[in-house]
Amino acid sequence: MRASAFIRLAAVSTVALAAFIGIGLGLSIAITENIENEENYKPLNPALPTKILDASGEVVTEFSADEKRELITLGELPRHLILAVLAREDPDFYNHRGFSFRAITRAFVGVITGQNLGGGSTITQQVAGTLYADRREKKISRKLKELWWALQMERRYTKNEILEIYLNYMIMGPGLYGVEAASKYFFGHSARDLTLAEAAVLVVQLSSPTRYNPIQNPNEAMDRQKTVLDKMVELGYATRDEVSHSFDEYWASFDYTRIGISSYFAREDKAPWFSEYVRRELDKLMYGEMDYYRDGYTVNTTLDLRFQELAETEMAGGIATANAKYRANTGYSTARSERVYVPLANMLTLVFNLEDLYATAEHQDETKAVNKYSKQLNPTVDMMSLLFDIPGIKPAAAAGYQKFKSVIEESVVEGALVVLENETGQIKAIVGGSQYNETNQLIRATQAKVMPGSAFKPLYYSAAIDSRDWTMSTLIYDAPVMFHAATGEPYVPNNYQGTWRGPVLLYEALGLSLNIPALKILDGIGFDAAIDRAAALLGVTDPEEKSRTFPRVYPMGLGIIAVSPLSMARAFAIFANQGRAVTPFAIKTVENREGKIVIDNEREVRAGYEKMGKAVQVISPQNAYMMTRLCAKVIEMGTLASGAGYGAKLNVKDDKGATYRIPAGGKTGTTQNWSDAWAVGFTPYYTIAIWFGFDKGGNSLGMNVSGASLAGPIWGNLMQAYNQGLPRKDFPRPPGIVDATVCRSSGLLRNNACPPGITLSFLAGTVPEGYCDQHGVTAEGLPEGLRGLRYSQDAMQYQMPTLPPELDYLLQGDDAYTGLDALPPGFDPLLD
Repeated sequence: MRASAFIRLAAVSTVALAAFIGIGLGLSIAITENIENEENYKPLNPALPTKILDASGEVVTEFSADEKRELITLGELPRHLILAVLAREDPDFYNHRGFSFRAITRAFVGVITGQNLGGGSTITQQVAGTLYADRREKKISRKLKELWWALQMERRYTKNEILEIYLNYMIMGPGLYGVEAASKYFFGHSARDLTLAEAAVLVVQLSSPTRYNPIQNPNEAMDRQKTVLDKMVELGYATRDEVSHSFDEYWASFDYTRIGISSYFAREDKAPWFSEYVRRELDKLMYGEMDYYRDGYTVNTTLDLRFQELAETEMAGGIATANAKYRANTGYSTARSERVYVPLANMLTLVFNLEDLYATAEHQDETKAVNKYSKQLNPTVDMMSLLFDIPGIKPAAAAGYQKFKSVIEESVVEGALVVLENETGQIKAIVGGSQYNETNQLIRATQAKVMPGSAFKPLYYSAAIDSRDWTMSTLIYDAPVMFHAATGEPYVPNNYQGTWRGPVLLYEALGLSLNIPALKILDGIGFDAAIDRAAALLGVTDPEEKSRTFPRVYPMGLGIIAVSPLSMARAFAIFANQGRAVTPFAIKTVENREGKIVIDNEREVRAGYEKMGKAVQVISPQNAYMMTRLCAKVIEMGTLASGAGYGAKLNVKDDKGATYRIPAGGKTGTTQNWSDAWAVGFTPYYTIAIWFGFDKGGNSLGMNVSGASLAGPIWGNLMQAYNQGLPRKDFPRPPGIVDATVCRSSGLLRNNACPPGITLSFLAGTVPEGYCDQHGVTAEGLPEGLRGLRYSQDAMQYQMPTLPPELDYLLQGDDAYTGLDALPPGFDPLLD
């Protein structure tokens, strides 16, 4: 009975198995027909990193997700690498049709006996499993699927093509795919240059890239490496001497101290601030339709790595200096407060019972304790909450970190820099802060909105020049004055150091960064003209943004607005670019993995200029030239003179090796309370904007820190380096510009009694019409009737007690010096 039942069960099983095999065979034939008809293979588009190149084509960095891969052809690889792969993975590769009965049998026996006799998959099966199955599954169905696709791949591809796919697709290390990426990570060079021993190390990664990682587990990697090398000798792929020599050489120079980390974090980035800016710009340009982490683009940028390296070095020094001075200043202030003022406050508290002034030692100790907890103890508390799973103290640690972060924002000096090429708008370098890392990713050069201080003044001085009521030689009195806002509220400004200079010419007022004359100019041209011009130069076009950025109050004229360093660089670059618009950009083109340009951003920028039509001329060429002359005075005699080495840093060599002084202009800025320090300036080639300050306002850099002392020298150093070896170039002088020599005191045309004058530039029609009315002529060589002529400095007028009545008109001002015909013979010395 039992035998009969067993026979029936066997029969049913046989029929079922036959049906299963028949159905499977039918489906396989159908799939095969479909594959033959449609070539329905998975596209071989492996994840590739996006390469970021500088302007000369040098690799800056790569963007990748969890995979780092670089494709290489089979013909570029050394023969011993291919032989090592075959020896370790599939010696019969060129003879089988996608699978090996011998390998399958060997692997099956190994599973039954519990021994590691090697895998049963051929190279073709491994590729098929990687592309069409999940090799993490330990199921027969997965092996059958892998086998099936291996057969199809053997029909579709040549052996060399399959081997090339294998060597480019397989994981070979932490986030590493393919032999090229793995070779660069483990050995620091291309797979083209692998030695025999290095090839064996790479091959063992194919079976277990974590266990046999030579950095993390050098001894295990060495044992497996020996096995591969021995196999190569056994198969006749290498001699024993070759193997021994290469093996000994490799381990003799091996770095056992190296730390193994993910390839993503180990990637080289020669300009992290610039790269991050480019990454964010790619997000905008690609609209989320392209994956630059996996699609293998090549991004051609505007970066000059030499510029970037110099900028980072200079800014690192500047930030370190600023923080050292800040700590010294605050340390001195705190110590003095505790030593002098706290005891005084305590005494007043006790004598007059003023509880609000109570400042006992206990209060001081409490403040110090809070600071110590935030900086030293809080990280330990956070670690303990994780190690011992105490979630209750995690919120306290988080609050401590937030407090510490706030303290850092208020008390750590940061800095930013951006370099523009004037004519094109190309961004040549960006420094976004002290050090780019996971906690410091704010690109202050482009994202920070900070006060420019007096660096803002040239923007509305430009409007004043265009009004034709103000010229470089306009006389302005720098003295205390009260302005009234539209609401009638009074405003009494002060100068940087609380001093006044009396009468100054406009170019001096800008060069010396005098606030009173600047606000008189703002008052003279009106808020509308000043705001319109500043907005045009800074690129602020949205009416709401314009209203928010430029408050209609007098402090605006002292730079109490919020702008980015990039915007300031753009404004000054327009001065240097003959008044034409400057659109800053960092990405030229983006190519796909086949080398086809898919984004031409540089062309789009040029097209944008064409669309602007006449509006591309933001200010007239004449106004732009006048601003280059005005800003040049800041370097010649003003606040940027020391930063430029009093001209020495502008002595550069041209493309023929001859030394000359390159023209330059700029402006420094220091905001109220010394909280921000700026230097912005240009040569005919480049504009640099530099800022130092705090991420969160409220603190002062110190009275001994200003734009002139901190940012100015860095600006001068970089300009000297950047402008070396370039053809001589000046700011083009357009028609409609006139030069005239004026008296340094009055700003009027110089007469022969004036001290040496100064030659300034003017818009045609704005040259002073009168001669100096402050200086007379000396008695020597004059007719006897004029020997009594003398000059009173206090009264600022000429007193001529012996002047004949018929020459009385000489005291009436400008008209006295407008023509020779009105003067009697012998009076010519009164004129130039």
